[in-house]
Amino acid sequence: MELSVIIPVYNEIATIEQLLEQVLALPVSKEVIIVDNCSTDGTRELIQQYDHPQVRVILQERNMMKGNSVRRGIAAASGTYLVIQDGDLEYNPDDLLPMLEACRKPDVLAVFGSRITGARQRGQKLPTSSFSVGRELINQVFRLLYSSKLTDIATCYKMAATETFRSLDLRCNSFDLDFELAAKLTRLATRRGMHVAELPIDYFPRGIEEGKKIRWRDGLLALWTLWWCRFAEPLLPSPREAERRPGAS
Repeated sequence: MELSVIIPVYNEIATIEQLLEQVLALPVSKEVIIVDNCSTDGTRELIQQYDHPQVRVILQERNMMKGNSVRRGIAAASGTYLVIQDGDLEYNPDDLLPMLEACRKPDVLAVFGSRITGARQRGQKLPTSSFSVGRELINQVFRLLYSSKLTDIATCYKMAATETFRSLDLRCNSFDLDFELAAKLTRLATRRGMHVAELPIDYFPRGIEEGKKIRWRDGLLALWTLWWCRFAEPLLPSPREAERRPGAS
């Protein structure tokens, strides 16, 4: 199996069924792992009844937040590559195919889908809001701290080998996981002489009234996470260094 698609969900009854149809239509060997965070709007019941051989469902016993759900999905995945997919319709699953093609290249550790370059390529401008202002601030801080040219580290679409995700010692439980992933994948790519590729993607933003759950405090947590991963979290060893460690197989 080539691709595991991890979908953390909480109260996505209006979109989850259409999203699943789009993901399952992708012409690639795949599994879809849905992790429900105790939805109260019928999402939980719908996915439990969704009968498809490529769909697996994990039910959280309580709302453990998005990051924890993604980590559970990573632990359960069996595909060669893995990507994170939001449960709404902000992202276009068709963009996963060129990302997968790029991810297969030997010098690419991970692939991010950029909403920023996607909008520029289409001659569009993303709506200006507190979300977009905060996103650009976080991007600039990231580029400064990590000497990176990535344009959209908050993107949900992050793809890499499943074993690469598992090697990262992920700890964040909320929306801050997006930034922990960006930081650790970027540092690991540099360490291994590889790079994180970025491809333009479609983006159809929704507002709080439509179910968007991120808030301003998540931006503060994102900045803290970037600092922590840069200065406090020890760098993961390169494969060669890991082999030299006592007890390494």
